[in-house]
Amino acid sequence: MIGALLRRDLGRLFPFAGSGAALPLLFFLAVAMLYPFAVGPDPSLLAKTGGGVVWIAALLAAILPLDRLVQEDIDLGMFDQLKLRGASEEWVMAVRLLAHWLSFGPLLVLATFPAAALLNLEGETLRLLLIGLLAGTPGLAAIGLMIAALTASLRAGAALSGLLLIPLALPILIFGAGALARGDIASLGFAGAISLALVAMTPFAAGAAIRAAREG
Repeated sequence: MIGALLRRDLGRLFPFAGSGAALPLLFFLAVAMLYPFAVGPDPSLLAKTGGGVVWIAALLAAILPLDRLVQEDIDLGMFDQLKLRGASEEWVMAVRLLAHWLSFGPLLVLATFPAAALLNLEGETLRLLLIGLLAGTPGLAAIGLMIAALTASLRAGAALSGLLLIPLALPILIFGAGALARGDIASLGFAGAISLALVAMTPFAAGAAIRAAREG
C-alpha cells in the first residue's frame, strides 16, 4: 500500500510528469539567472549575496506546488477511499511528504551547481549552501504540506498557503543563510533540527486537518 501511494504521488508531483509540475525547478533557475542582471556583474557582491538569494528562491519554489498537494484528492474523495482500505490519514500524509520533497528537494540541490556558477559561489560557501539545502528543504516541504492540509477546506486556500508558508519558514532561512554569512556550520545544525522536528510532526498535524476536512 505504501509503495503504491508513493508511486502515485511521485507520478503526480515529479517535475517531468507535466501539468506545470516543472515550475519549481524552472523558477529556481530563473531567479539564479536573473539576479546577476539585477545587481550587476560584480563578483564580490554576487558571492556575498548569492547564497541568500538561492535560499529565497528555494523557499518560493517550494510554494508553487502547494495547490496540488491535497485539494485535488479531497475533491475526488481519494482520502475516503484510502480510509476504507485501511490507510490512515497520517500514513497517507507521511508518504505525501516524502513524495513532495523528492519532487523538488534533490533537484534544487542539483540545480544549485549551475546557480552557483552564475552567482560566483564556490569553495566553502558552496559546500555550506548544499549542506544547508539538504537539511532545510525537508522542513520547507513539511511546512508546505501542513499548510496545504490546513487550508484545503478554505475557499482561498491556495492564495493563503503561500502567505502562511513564508513566515513559518523564516527560522530555517535565518539559520541556513546565516551559516553562509558567518561561515558557521553549527547554524546548519539548528536548521536541520527545526527541519527534522517539522518532518516528525507534519504527518500528524496534516492527517488531523484532512480528517477534519473530510468530516466537516
